[in-house]
Amino acid sequence: MVRTIDVPEMQRWLRRRGVAAVIAELAEVIRADFLRWSEIEKTPRVASHSPGGVIELMPAADGVQYGFKYVNGHPRNAREGKLTVMAFGVLADVATGYPLLLSEMTLATALRTAATSALAASVMARPDSRRMALIGNGAQSEFQCLAFHRLLGIDTVSAFDVDPAATARLQRNLACVTGLRVSAAASVAEAVRGADIVTTVTADKRRATILSADMIAPGTHINAIGGDCPGKTELDRRILANAQVVVEFAEQTRVEGEIQQMGADFAVTELWQVLSGAVAGRRDAAAVTVFDSVGFALEDFSTLRYLHQQAQTHGLGQALALVPTLDDPRDLFSLVAPPAVGARPRVRATAA
Repeated sequence: MVRTIDVPEMQRWLRRRGVAAVIAELAEVIRADFLRWSEIEKTPRVASHSPGGVIELMPAADGVQYGFKYVNGHPRNAREGKLTVMAFGVLADVATGYPLLLSEMTLATALRTAATSALAASVMARPDSRRMALIGNGAQSEFQCLAFHRLLGIDTVSAFDVDPAATARLQRNLACVTGLRVSAAASVAEAVRGADIVTTVTADKRRATILSADMIAPGTHINAIGGDCPGKTELDRRILANAQVVVEFAEQTRVEGEIQQMGADFAVTELWQVLSGAVAGRRDAAAVTVFDSVGFALEDFSTLRYLHQQAQTHGLGQALALVPTLDDPRDLFSLVAPPAVGARPRVRATAA
């Protein structure tokens, strides 16, 4: 039997455990996997682009387990009452090829993106950072706020979105979070003014300049997570030219991230190097740092492994008969053959 975690099950579990607590645990799993970088089989995502969006497969493995995520990105979906991004994922046993877990990954992707953002900021932002600007208040925004509040102690968020209703929703959803104040800004420039950390997470699939160089003060950390496919950017290239830039997987980010604006020889550091201590996350307090995050399969692999562990330890999810179990593995036809009178069944039931 394969363990399955559907959306209602994930909802119940997150409400019971708390979103911020799960993000904090997940960040440690992701950290541990980045620190075994050489053990992970890595590949850029496989993407199928269309005029309205993109469908992607994101695989990773470590020789023991294999995982992949199916995810879309369709900015126009919101106009039809559909999610801009939705996903599901599979974790499998490498030795047998058998699936271990089939899980929703729409909520899980929001969790892992927030966890990775805060993890990177923990080694790149100034330690005294307390104020964050959040540009783009869509589906990721609450998760980002909770992650930075829990892991970095951010207590003030200045939020801006071209749709004021999105910012109002963000404020309502986080009104009960003790020690976190979310205010609405009238513009990007107003939101960014005085911010220690700036998170950009806009949805439009186009080259844009959400942040211009003159908006960014010395010492700012930029968590750039909206530019995540070819032809989509958010930052003025002058910011990148003068910043310390950290990416997840350079081979992928050079095609999809903010650094697609720069030349092939533009110097970047990979996150694992910073987490391991091999490279400093920032040179000094005045440095501008950028985490150019496009989302990498290792993070989804970590998330699937974390969810599988939760399923094993705490009974998360339900059993699903996704793979046949037969007395004779070569006799697949026995599943559909008419039963012979008096014959014993040849399919074994497997306990959940």
